Amino acid sequence: MKFDNKKRIVIKIGSSTLAYPTGHLNIRKFCELVEVMADLKNSGREIVIVSSGAQAVGAAKAGLRSKPTDTPSKQACAAIGQSELMKLYSDNFAKYNHRVAQLLLTRDVVSNKERRENVVNTFNKLFEMGVIPIINANDTISIKHLDFDENDTLSATMAVLCEADLLVILTDVDGLYDGDPKAPGSKIIPEVDRISPDIISLANGAGSSLGTGGMLTKIEAAQIATEAGIDTLIIGNENPSLLYEIFEGEPRCTYFKAAENPIRQ
Repeated sequence: MKFDNKKRIVIKIGSSTLAYPTGHLNIRKFCELVEVMADLKNSGREIVIVSSGAQAVGAAKAGLRSKPTDTPSKQACAAIGQSELMKLYSDNFAKYNHRVAQLLLTRDVVSNKERRENVVNTFNKLFEMGVIPIINANDTISIKHLDFDENDTLSATMAVLCEADLLVILTDVDGLYDGDPKAPGSKIIPEVDRISPDIISLANGAGSSLGTGGMLTKIEAAQIATEAGIDTLIIGNENPSLLYEIFEGEPRCTYFKAAENPIRQ
């Protein structure tokens, strides 16, 4: 696996990466993650961040013990948390002289040709300006038929729209296993040439209490990206410095190879 030639990278960061099980922000990990991404940008790469966490951060800010389950409360927590999350990103990236921009999207935006072109134009201008796009679903206004199922799908969709070279999905396991990752004898699958029904069958299981997706949604995201010709990695979120290993070493992860005959939107 060689990824040192990848220039435009989409990094998907889930709630379980950013927050403790309590819902409160994991400040140390957040700051370390920003530092690594800023350093990757310093190396000449273009970084796009798809960040979950608004509802979790908003729930903690509102004094709730857990993320709510009813839609109005979810939307309220997203509204509270999104502004908090962007301030954290902006302040921390500013320490390394990098600027960020926020894009909040719903599925109907990228399904409409004219609006999708506007998103692409915004991406291109932000890259030209050297600004880091930070993307999330617009959970405050989303309703079921407008919403992305979760941010794994959103990250793959954004990777396609911005013509990324690589999609990196951070999660609380370090890749796809041939069995239950917690079971003795289960082994990580280092490389997947094609996402077959057998691969999909390995991805059963729910996500964490903070997130909305599990491994299955990450496989689905990998399928969207690889079919468009974008290499995809699922890698553990425990240590942000593992992102360096993607470009400088041999990361412990699952690599989904881009299709040889991609279908670009």
